Amino acid sequence: MDITNSRVVVTGGAGFIGSHLVDKLLARNNEVIVIDNFSTGSYRNLEDHNTNPLLHVVVADIREEAEILKAIKGSDFVFHLACQNVRLSLRQPTIVHEVNATGTLNILKASVAAKVKRFLYCSSSEVNGTARIVPMPEEYHYRPETIYGASKLTGEYYTQVFHRAGWIPAVIARPHNNYGPREHYEGDKGEVIPRFILWVLSGKPPMIYGDGTQTRDFTYVTETADFMVRLLECDEALGETYNICRGEEVSILRIAELISELIGLDKPPLRLKGRPSDVLRLYGDATKLDRTLGAIPQISIRDGLKKTIAWFREYVTIDETVFATMQNESWKSVPPEFFLEGL
Repeated sequence: MDITNSRVVVTGGAGFIGSHLVDKLLARNNEVIVIDNFSTGSYRNLEDHNTNPLLHVVVADIREEAEILKAIKGSDFVFHLACQNVRLSLRQPTIVHEVNATGTLNILKASVAAKVKRFLYCSSSEVNGTARIVPMPEEYHYRPETIYGASKLTGEYYTQVFHRAGWIPAVIARPHNNYGPREHYEGDKGEVIPRFILWVLSGKPPMIYGDGTQTRDFTYVTETADFMVRLLECDEALGETYNICRGEEVSILRIAELISELIGLDKPPLRLKGRPSDVLRLYGDATKLDRTLGAIPQISIRDGLKKTIAWFREYVTIDETVFATMQNESWKSVPPEFFLEGL
Protein backbone atom coordinates (compact mmCIF):
# COMPACT_ATOMS: atom_id res chain seq x y z
CA MET A 1 0.00 0.00 0.00
CA ASP A 2 1.49 3.30 -1.11
CA ILE A 3 1.51 6.14 1.43
CA THR A 4 1.17 9.13 -0.91
CA ASN A 5 -1.59 11.70 -1.45
CA SER A 6 -3.17 10.51 1.82
CA ARG A 7 -4.18 11.97 5.17
CA VAL A 8 -1.59 10.86 7.73
CA VAL A 9 -1.40 11.45 11.49
CA VAL A 10 1.95 11.63 13.29
CA THR A 11 1.70 11.80 17.07
CA GLY A 12 4.80 13.42 18.52
CA GLY A 13 5.42 14.90 15.09
CA ALA A 14 7.21 17.97 16.47
CA GLY A 15 9.78 15.78 18.20
CA PHE A 16 13.17 14.54 17.07
CA ILE A 17 12.24 11.39 15.11
CA GLY A 18 8.69 12.57 14.46
CA SER A 19 9.72 15.74 12.64
CA HIS A 20 11.97 13.77 10.27
CA LEU A 21 9.05 11.45 9.57
CA VAL A 22 6.90 14.52 8.83
CA ASP A 23 9.56 15.68 6.33
CA LYS A 24 9.30 12.41 4.44
CA LEU A 25 5.52 12.26 4.45
CA LEU A 26 5.12 15.84 3.19
CA ALA A 27 7.65 15.13 0.43
CA ARG A 28 5.22 12.44 -0.77
CA ASN A 29 2.37 14.97 -1.03
CA ASN A 30 0.52 13.67 2.02
CA GLU A 31 -1.67 15.86 4.18
CA VAL A 32 0.00 15.49 7.59
CA ILE A 33 -1.68 16.09 10.93
CA VAL A 34 0.82 16.48 13.75
CA ILE A 35 -0.55 15.80 17.23
CA ASP A 36 1.82 17.11 19.89
CA ASN A 37 1.52 18.77 23.30
CA PHE A 38 5.02 20.29 22.90
CA SER A 39 6.25 19.00 26.25
CA THR A 40 9.33 17.75 24.40
CA GLY A 41 8.69 18.68 20.77
CA SER A 42 9.41 22.08 19.25
CA TYR A 43 7.89 24.27 16.56
CA ARG A 44 11.47 24.83 15.36
CA ASN A 45 11.55 21.23 14.16
CA LEU A 46 8.70 21.98 11.74
CA GLU A 47 9.73 25.48 10.64
CA ASP A 48 10.75 24.35 7.13
CA HIS A 49 7.06 23.65 6.51
CA ASN A 50 5.57 26.83 7.99
CA THR A 51 3.94 27.81 4.69
CA ASN A 52 3.00 24.31 3.55
CA PRO A 53 -0.81 24.02 3.46
CA LEU A 54 -0.52 20.23 3.77
CA LEU A 55 0.76 20.46 7.34
CA HIS A 56 -1.71 20.85 10.22
CA VAL A 57 -0.59 21.02 13.86
CA VAL A 58 -3.00 19.99 16.60
CA VAL A 59 -1.84 20.94 20.08
CA ALA A 60 -3.20 18.16 22.25
CA ASP A 61 -2.17 15.64 24.88
CA ILE A 62 -2.68 11.99 23.92
CA ARG A 63 -4.26 11.43 27.33
CA GLU A 64 -7.20 13.59 26.19
CA GLU A 65 -9.43 11.10 24.39
CA ALA A 66 -11.98 13.57 23.04
CA GLU A 67 -9.30 15.77 21.43
CA ILE A 68 -7.54 12.75 19.93
CA LEU A 69 -10.75 11.39 18.42
CA LYS A 70 -11.37 14.71 16.65
CA ALA A 71 -7.80 14.99 15.37
CA ILE A 72 -7.62 11.47 13.91
CA LYS A 73 -11.09 11.43 12.33
CA GLY A 74 -10.94 11.07 8.55
CA SER A 75 -7.30 9.93 8.44
CA ASP A 76 -5.86 7.05 6.42
CA PHE A 77 -2.71 6.19 8.39
CA VAL A 78 -1.39 6.78 11.91
CA PHE A 79 2.24 6.79 13.03
CA HIS A 80 2.29 6.84 16.82
CA LEU A 81 5.54 8.28 18.22
CA ALA A 82 4.38 10.50 21.12
CA CYS A 83 5.92 9.49 24.44
CA GLN A 84 7.76 10.66 27.54
CA ASN A 85 11.44 9.82 27.87
CA VAL A 86 13.60 7.39 29.79
CA ARG A 87 15.28 9.89 32.13
CA LEU A 88 11.96 11.39 33.22
CA SER A 89 10.85 7.89 34.19
CA LEU A 90 13.63 7.76 36.80
CA ARG A 91 11.91 10.51 38.80
CA GLN A 92 8.34 10.76 37.48
CA PRO A 93 7.30 7.23 36.46
CA THR A 94 3.56 7.86 36.74
CA ILE A 95 3.33 10.44 33.95
CA VAL A 96 5.59 8.25 31.80
CA HIS A 97 3.20 5.34 32.31
CA GLU A 98 0.14 7.50 31.61
CA VAL A 99 1.53 8.91 28.36
CA ASN A 100 3.36 5.87 27.02
CA ALA A 101 0.92 3.12 28.00
CA THR A 102 -2.53 4.69 28.48
CA GLY A 103 -1.83 7.28 25.78
CA THR A 104 -1.03 4.49 23.32
CA LEU A 105 -4.29 2.76 24.19
CA ASN A 106 -6.13 6.03 23.50
CA ILE A 107 -4.47 6.44 20.10
CA LEU A 108 -5.27 2.84 19.16
CA LYS A 109 -8.93 3.26 20.12
CA ALA A 110 -9.23 6.54 18.22
CA SER A 111 -7.60 4.98 15.16
CA VAL A 112 -10.09 2.11 15.15
CA ALA A 113 -13.00 4.53 15.57
CA ALA A 114 -11.67 6.55 12.62
CA LYS A 115 -11.39 3.40 10.48
CA VAL A 116 -7.69 4.07 9.84
CA LYS A 117 -6.25 1.78 7.18
CA ARG A 118 -2.96 1.02 8.95
CA PHE A 119 -1.25 1.87 12.24
CA LEU A 120 2.46 1.97 13.19
CA TYR A 121 3.58 1.94 16.81
CA CYS A 122 7.05 3.32 17.48
CA SER A 123 8.55 1.32 20.34
CA SER A 124 12.12 1.40 21.67
CA SER A 125 15.11 -0.89 22.12
CA GLU A 126 14.79 -0.04 25.83
CA VAL A 127 12.09 -2.73 26.09
CA ASN A 128 14.92 -5.27 26.11
CA GLY A 129 17.03 -3.92 28.94
CA THR A 130 20.68 -4.94 29.08
CA ALA A 131 21.37 -7.58 26.43
CA ARG A 132 22.04 -11.10 27.65
CA ILE A 133 22.35 -12.48 24.14
CA VAL A 134 23.58 -10.55 21.10
CA PRO A 135 22.56 -9.50 18.60
CA MET A 136 19.08 -9.06 20.09
CA PRO A 137 16.31 -10.48 17.87
CA GLU A 138 12.78 -9.12 17.96
CA GLU A 139 11.57 -12.06 20.09
CA TYR A 140 14.00 -11.28 22.88
CA HIS A 141 13.58 -12.10 26.57
CA TYR A 142 12.36 -8.70 27.72
CA ARG A 143 13.89 -7.28 30.91
CA PRO A 144 13.31 -3.49 30.84
CA GLU A 145 15.38 -1.53 33.35
CA THR A 146 13.02 1.46 33.63
CA ILE A 147 9.34 2.39 33.68
CA TYR A 148 10.02 3.95 30.27
CA GLY A 149 11.10 0.60 28.84
CA ALA A 150 8.24 -1.21 30.55
CA SER A 151 5.67 1.31 29.33
CA LYS A 152 6.93 1.09 25.74
CA LEU A 153 6.65 -2.70 25.98
CA THR A 154 3.08 -2.30 27.21
CA GLY A 155 2.36 -0.25 24.09
CA GLU A 156 3.73 -3.10 21.98
CA TYR A 157 1.39 -5.58 23.67
CA TYR A 158 -1.63 -3.32 23.19
CA THR A 159 -0.77 -2.89 19.51
CA GLN A 160 -0.41 -6.65 19.06
CA VAL A 161 -3.79 -7.27 20.69
CA PHE A 162 -5.57 -4.69 18.52
CA HIS A 163 -4.05 -6.27 15.41
CA ARG A 164 -4.79 -9.88 16.39
CA ALA A 165 -8.36 -8.96 17.34
CA GLY A 166 -8.87 -7.70 13.79
CA TRP A 167 -9.56 -4.16 14.98
CA ILE A 168 -6.76 -2.49 12.98
CA PRO A 169 -3.85 -3.61 10.76
CA ALA A 170 -0.71 -2.66 12.66
CA VAL A 171 3.07 -2.98 12.68
CA ILE A 172 5.56 -2.33 15.48
CA ALA A 173 8.85 -0.55 14.74
CA ARG A 174 11.55 -0.80 17.40
CA PRO A 175 14.18 1.88 16.63
CA HIS A 176 17.61 1.58 18.21
CA ASN A 177 19.33 4.73 19.54
CA ASN A 178 18.62 7.37 16.95
CA TYR A 179 20.88 10.38 16.45
CA GLY A 180 21.18 13.24 13.99
CA PRO A 181 19.89 16.79 13.36
CA ARG A 182 17.40 18.21 15.89
CA GLU A 183 18.32 15.72 18.59
CA HIS A 184 17.61 16.90 22.14
CA TYR A 185 20.45 18.15 24.31
CA GLU A 186 18.48 20.07 26.95
CA GLY A 187 17.71 18.94 30.49
CA ASP A 188 16.26 15.49 31.14
CA LYS A 189 15.58 15.16 27.38
CA GLY A 190 19.27 15.50 26.49
CA GLU A 191 20.90 12.61 24.63
CA VAL A 192 24.53 11.55 24.70
CA ILE A 193 25.62 12.41 21.13
CA PRO A 194 24.45 16.07 20.98
CA ARG A 195 25.79 16.69 24.48
CA PHE A 196 29.20 15.30 23.46
CA ILE A 197 29.18 17.38 20.27
CA LEU A 198 28.36 20.64 22.04
CA TRP A 199 30.97 20.09 24.74
CA VAL A 200 33.68 19.25 22.22
CA LEU A 201 32.78 22.10 19.83
CA SER A 202 33.29 24.47 22.76
CA GLY A 203 36.72 23.00 23.51
CA LYS A 204 35.54 21.04 26.55
CA PRO A 205 36.00 17.28 27.03
CA PRO A 206 32.91 15.07 26.75
CA MET A 207 31.45 13.83 30.04
CA ILE A 208 30.76 10.11 30.32
CA TYR A 209 28.49 8.48 32.90
CA GLY A 210 30.23 5.35 34.19
CA ASP A 211 33.22 3.78 32.48
CA GLY A 212 32.02 4.29 28.89
CA THR A 213 31.87 0.59 28.05
CA GLN A 214 28.07 0.78 27.72
CA THR A 215 27.11 -0.02 24.13
CA ARG A 216 24.33 1.03 21.79
CA ASP A 217 23.28 0.32 18.21
CA PHE A 218 23.19 3.84 16.74
CA THR A 219 20.96 4.60 13.72
CA TYR A 220 20.87 7.87 11.77
CA VAL A 221 17.43 9.41 12.20
CA THR A 222 16.49 9.97 8.55
CA GLU A 223 16.97 6.26 7.89
CA THR A 224 14.70 5.37 10.79
CA ALA A 225 11.97 7.64 9.40
CA ASP A 226 12.36 6.08 5.96
CA PHE A 227 12.09 2.52 7.28
CA MET A 228 8.99 3.38 9.30
CA VAL A 229 7.21 4.44 6.14
CA ARG A 230 8.42 1.38 4.26
CA LEU A 231 7.25 -0.96 7.01
CA LEU A 232 3.75 0.51 7.12
CA GLU A 233 3.49 0.21 3.34
CA CYS A 234 4.55 -3.46 3.38
CA ASP A 235 1.75 -6.06 3.51
CA GLU A 236 4.12 -8.72 4.85
CA ALA A 237 5.09 -6.53 7.81
CA LEU A 238 1.58 -6.23 9.24
CA GLY A 239 1.22 -7.91 12.62
CA GLU A 240 4.99 -8.08 13.06
CA THR A 241 7.67 -6.33 15.11
CA TYR A 242 10.88 -5.04 13.52
CA ASN A 243 14.16 -3.77 14.90
CA ILE A 244 15.29 -0.68 13.00
CA CYS A 245 19.03 -0.75 13.51
CA ARG A 246 22.34 -1.17 11.72
CA GLY A 247 23.33 -4.27 13.66
CA GLU A 248 26.54 -2.66 14.93
CA GLU A 249 27.57 -2.38 18.58
CA VAL A 250 29.36 0.86 19.48
CA SER A 251 30.53 1.89 22.96
CA ILE A 252 29.86 5.29 24.47
CA LEU A 253 33.61 5.72 24.87
CA ARG A 254 34.05 5.11 21.12
CA ILE A 255 31.42 7.76 20.37
CA ALA A 256 33.35 10.25 22.51
CA GLU A 257 36.59 9.36 20.71
CA LEU A 258 35.05 9.71 17.24
CA ILE A 259 33.45 13.08 18.00
CA SER A 260 36.70 14.41 19.45
CA GLU A 261 38.61 13.15 16.42
CA LEU A 262 36.16 14.59 13.87
CA ILE A 263 36.14 17.99 15.58
CA GLY A 264 39.85 17.98 16.36
CA LEU A 265 39.97 18.06 20.15
CA ASP A 266 42.68 16.13 21.98
CA LYS A 267 41.29 15.94 25.51
CA PRO A 268 40.35 12.73 27.36
CA PRO A 269 36.72 12.47 28.47
CA LEU A 270 35.70 13.24 32.02
CA ARG A 271 34.18 10.34 33.98
CA LEU A 272 31.09 10.82 36.13
CA LYS A 273 29.33 8.26 38.28
CA GLY A 274 27.02 5.92 36.39
CA ARG A 275 23.41 6.75 35.60
CA PRO A 276 20.85 4.78 37.65
CA SER A 277 19.09 1.91 35.85
CA ASP A 278 21.33 2.39 32.83
CA VAL A 279 21.19 -0.23 30.09
CA LEU A 280 24.73 -1.56 29.75
CA ARG A 281 24.54 -3.33 26.41
CA LEU A 282 22.32 -2.94 23.34
CA TYR A 283 23.03 -4.56 20.00
CA GLY A 284 20.16 -5.21 17.61
CA ASP A 285 19.58 -7.93 15.04
CA ALA A 286 18.46 -6.45 11.70
CA THR A 287 18.02 -9.83 9.96
CA LYS A 288 14.21 -9.75 9.99
CA LEU A 289 14.11 -6.19 8.60
CA ASP A 290 16.49 -7.19 5.82
CA ARG A 291 14.52 -10.33 5.03
CA THR A 292 11.23 -8.39 4.74
CA LEU A 293 12.37 -5.20 3.02
CA GLY A 294 15.65 -6.30 1.43
CA ALA A 295 17.58 -3.52 3.16
CA ILE A 296 18.77 -2.19 6.53
CA PRO A 297 20.11 1.25 7.56
CA GLN A 298 23.43 1.94 5.83
CA ILE A 299 24.84 5.24 7.16
CA SER A 300 27.97 4.43 9.18
CA ILE A 301 28.46 5.91 12.62
CA ARG A 302 31.39 8.00 11.37
CA ASP A 303 29.46 9.43 8.42
CA GLY A 304 26.37 10.01 10.56
CA LEU A 305 28.40 11.85 13.18
CA LYS A 306 29.94 14.05 10.48
CA LYS A 307 26.45 15.05 9.33
CA THR A 308 25.28 15.61 12.89
CA ILE A 309 28.30 17.72 13.84
CA ALA A 310 27.78 19.85 10.71
CA TRP A 311 24.14 20.47 11.66
CA PHE A 312 24.99 21.51 15.23
CA ARG A 313 27.72 23.82 13.96
CA GLU A 314 25.21 25.59 11.72
CA TYR A 315 22.07 25.66 13.84
CA VAL A 316 23.07 25.80 17.52
CA THR A 317 24.79 28.87 18.96
CA ILE A 318 27.06 27.59 21.69
CA ASP A 319 26.99 29.85 24.74
CA GLU A 320 26.38 29.71 28.46
CA THR A 321 22.64 29.47 27.88
CA VAL A 322 23.17 26.17 26.10
CA PHE A 323 25.48 24.84 28.81
CA ALA A 324 22.98 25.83 31.49
CA THR A 325 20.54 23.30 29.98
CA MET A 326 23.13 20.51 30.03
CA GLN A 327 23.64 20.02 33.74
CA ASN A 328 25.16 16.79 35.05
CA GLU A 329 22.71 14.18 36.33
CA SER A 330 20.05 15.75 34.12
CA TRP A 331 17.41 13.28 35.30
CA LYS A 332 17.44 15.22 38.59
CA SER A 333 16.15 18.36 36.86
CA VAL A 334 12.59 17.32 37.79
CA PRO A 335 11.38 16.63 41.35
CA PRO A 336 10.85 12.99 42.35
CA GLU A 337 7.45 11.47 43.08
CA PHE A 338 6.67 11.09 46.76
CA PHE A 339 7.72 7.44 46.99
CA LEU A 340 11.15 8.21 45.54
CA GLU A 341 12.02 11.00 47.96
CA GLY A 342 15.22 10.23 49.78
CA LEU A 343 16.23 7.40 47.42
